[in-house]
Amino acid sequence: MCGICGWIDFDRDLGSPDARRELADMTASMAYRGPDDEGTWIDGPAALGHRRLAVIDIQGGRQPMTHQEDGQPALVLVYGGETYNYRELRQRLVALGHRFVTSSDTEVVLHAHREWGRRNPCTAVSELNGMFAYALWDTAKRELLLVRDRLGIKPLYY
Repeated sequence: MCGICGWIDFDRDLGSPDARRELADMTASMAYRGPDDEGTWIDGPAALGHRRLAVIDIQGGRQPMTHQEDGQPALVLVYGGETYNYRELRQRLVALGHRFVTSSDTEVVLHAHREWGRRNPCTAVSELNGMFAYALWDTAKRELLLVRDRLGIKPLYY
């Protein structure tokens, strides 16, 4: 049971030492939710943190996970939960030309948003079957998408 955290503040540069410390404290406060790994990501107005309980792809599922375009992060994802149909979705995405670096369901969610969620994020979310909560930051649009599973099995507070 992973933990995600973060915040968006368009009036403040979250790269400051104080903001970095705040994010580190937020992430550390969730250590009981994920003892296997932790990660943070900050860029301008966005700060995301993650604590991981490794279940799928123990070595490759580090987060926050990014999709790079022109050598820069375009999408940044922190994800907690499990996507039950990730293998099927992965096969469909590979057939559409996507290349995967890991075997994690987290990377499948990231690619699903690249493929089906550019115009309407709900299209990508509707493809997912599982229990999950996640935050996806689009660096170009400067938009944060917060998602939880249909039944609310994994809570998401904002």
